[in-house]
Amino acid sequence: MGVMNSRRRPLIPRPRTASRTVLAGAAALGVLGLTACGTGTAGQGEGEGVNVVASFYPMRFLAEEIGGTHVTVETLTKPGVEAHDLELSPRQIASLSEADLVVYLKGFQPAVDKAVEQSGVEHVAEAGSYTELRKNGPGHQDEHDGHGHEEHAGEHEGHDHGEDAADPHVWLDPVKYAEVAEGVGEALAEADPDHAADYRKNADALTKKLKDLDADFREGLENRRTDTFITTHSAFGYLADRYGLHEESIAGLDPESEPSGARMKALHKVAEEDGVNTVFFETAASDRTARTFADDLGLRTDVLDPVEGIGDTSRGDDYLEVMRANLQALRKALGAA
Repeated sequence: MGVMNSRRRPLIPRPRTASRTVLAGAAALGVLGLTACGTGTAGQGEGEGVNVVASFYPMRFLAEEIGGTHVTVETLTKPGVEAHDLELSPRQIASLSEADLVVYLKGFQPAVDKAVEQSGVEHVAEAGSYTELRKNGPGHQDEHDGHGHEEHAGEHEGHDHGEDAADPHVWLDPVKYAEVAEGVGEALAEADPDHAADYRKNADALTKKLKDLDADFREGLENRRTDTFITTHSAFGYLADRYGLHEESIAGLDPESEPSGARMKALHKVAEEDGVNTVFFETAASDRTARTFADDLGLRTDVLDPVEGIGDTSRGDDYLEVMRANLQALRKALGAA
């Protein structure tokens, strides 16, 4: 699959609604107190470039890489906050109405979806509109021929996304993330036509980096001993699909949900049949269930980071570094190292 996306959708300006007027007063009072990621506060952004509000880290990374010196980026999800469960303050909601561009991923953070819809913001880049999203339905991750895990499909209980809902973790596939990058580049070009050429150039440069990352994964995962890996959180379906792997998760899409006894029994069988030697957990979620499961079977544990945020415990300073750390963890676990 190529990196370029033929499904790029043009950015359609949203009409300004009455809610923008209502929120403007709150923004004037509260926006100076908002923390912007890497460039000061949102209030300082006025006059310093395009004011971009990003919903969480993967959207921020795109905005900063593509926007460069022309943008000031504020992120709604602070480091260390579980991105799925984000609740917005009144000041954050107000900031959306004052943004020149909002970059977000619909279906990942319900509070953000609602706030964007009500904000009346004119320019919106919705990441899921720039690429095709995979479904969460039972058995999707079991469609790879030869795995023989049909009996384990559909046991990922404990989440509210629904069987036919789209899996939002698209940034974990470098190829699809590159398609989103192209879309964000076009959104910035429309929001700030004076610097359109720079945005498109930067988007192309980022797409090249993501293409190189894809090549690293393809080469690094060759000659592996097994295709199966076990995680606490079902976040890596896109990555598994891209590289012919098979993800089995303990908790499904909700990293805090508790698995049933039947699910744990099924995972025991998977681990034994597929020669799994590692159970992956995340630094931002509890590792208790993963460690208990690993101890029961005498397996090792390691971190596989969904890159929903960058913090002190992250194995890298940005998306590209953390993804390459994930590659090394997978190589060791799958016997490709």
